[in-house]
Amino acid sequence: MRVWGRENTRMGQWDAGMTTGAHLELRTDRLWLRRWRPADKGPFASLNADPVVMEHFPSALDRVGSDAFADRIETGFEARGYGLWAVEIPGEAEFIGFVGLALHDFPAHFTPAVEIGWRLAREYWGRGFATEAARAAVADGFDRVGLSEIVSFTVPANVRSVAVMQRLGMTHDPAGDFDHPRLPVGHHLRRHVLYRLSRANYKRDPD
Repeated sequence: MRVWGRENTRMGQWDAGMTTGAHLELRTDRLWLRRWRPADKGPFASLNADPVVMEHFPSALDRVGSDAFADRIETGFEARGYGLWAVEIPGEAEFIGFVGLALHDFPAHFTPAVEIGWRLAREYWGRGFATEAARAAVADGFDRVGLSEIVSFTVPANVRSVAVMQRLGMTHDPAGDFDHPRLPVGHHLRRHVLYRLSRANYKRDPD
């Protein structure tokens, strides 16, 4: 994984501080993780409207909600210097979804925390892109941003995402499983499993 752009010299714990990521990008063997462009919003809206992609979320997003989400991602990059990267396959697809880091501060026993997350268009599933991009984002989170821990969480039925977490070397913390406070009691998606990875236990090539 190659990092291009300015280095962040202010190393924090769960938040690296107010450092811009305007000129930053990540490259892997097959992927380009970059800042968002206005042209990304159309395919992002299609992705967020796909009921299969959004199966493990409370609802799909309409165009207004999808565009607002993309704008929040960019605002986060400006504020913290990290975020959910737009993912491109050079020479094949200009936008296939996002992979990257997100700060969460909803009330839970492990928050505030930075999560590694991903959401890719269905036609790009099964090719290892989520794992490849997530490894680059995790490395950036530990090496440049200076995080001490990265978490990931999802509903137990989301076995595809759980498999990515495991390939990243993350460890399930059964005692840390939680009911998401932003979903009502009794909602079928309220229960979440929690996976964690500390910088001390991070292995660049877990396979």
